[in-house]
Amino acid sequence: MNERFIFTRHRTVCYRCREDADQIVKAVSAQAQVICSACGATRIFIPRFEDTGAIGTCTPIGRYDIWNLKTDAPCKNCGVAGLHDLVIGSNHFTTRCHNCGYTHFYRFNLEYIAQCPLAGEEVSAPRES
Repeated sequence: MNERFIFTRHRTVCYRCREDADQIVKAVSAQAQVICSACGATRIFIPRFEDTGAIGTCTPIGRYDIWNLKTDAPCKNCGVAGLHDLVIGSNHFTTRCHNCGYTHFYRFNLEYIAQCPLAGEEVSAPRES
């Protein structure tokens, strides 16, 4: 995720580990991610569509609370660095620029849980000759 579009944090209780932890929120053209800083649980969203004329945001109801956030970011449409609305649910992720109204809709695609390597354990795999 080399492109810098949205990069912010939202402190809340993680849906997986139930810890009060920062949820790291990243969004670029190709995907969006929400990563728990405590357990590493990561939700990945892929682009669904973009619309400069959309009014409002897409907010399907999901299993967990919907986050309505605001953050400063450079708009990928108008280029102005300014306020963006973020609406994040369990199955969707929406960004909207306050300046030009550019809206980017993502849908949930994949979730994974980061695994910490166990200290002192070696990988038991054959050595290459």
